[in-house]
Amino acid sequence: MTSDYYKKFSHSQRERFICVYPAYMNSRRTLAEGRKVPTALAVDNPTVSEIKDVCLSLGFNVGVENKMYPRERDKEPLARGRVRVQFRTDEGAPVNPEVPSRAELLRACCRLIPKLKTRLAGGGGKPTEGAGGSGGGGPQGKKNKKKKR
Repeated sequence: MTSDYYKKFSHSQRERFICVYPAYMNSRRTLAEGRKVPTALAVDNPTVSEIKDVCLSLGFNVGVENKMYPRERDKEPLARGRVRVQFRTDEGAPVNPEVPSRAELLRACCRLIPKLKTRLAGGGGKPTEGAGGSGGGGPQGKKNKKKKR
């Protein structure tokens, strides 16, 4: 019955675009929480903007919506959003023949998100933050307080 509803829309209309939520490829989610790729391929906390950038680089027509994944328990703004991807042309052929299915699209996103410049720059910044924090006065301040008592 629902297939009759979608027949009145062409593949280029937003109603026929497929939905991709970040939870589909989040390594911190279980299958019950909505992960759709194997843990070995999954990405650590992908964002909507990262998924959008990867889909655009693969040649897809993309739209971002401020919707929430139904299985998501976090109500934080970072957990919100979904990407709508035009997967087929009006003739019914895949937009990108190298990515013929929804599962292949998710796997391609998982392969390409870690290679994004934002991920590479973010990964390089994390160790310097940790090194700066440990050399500060955190644990040493507590030790000095105990000595003064």
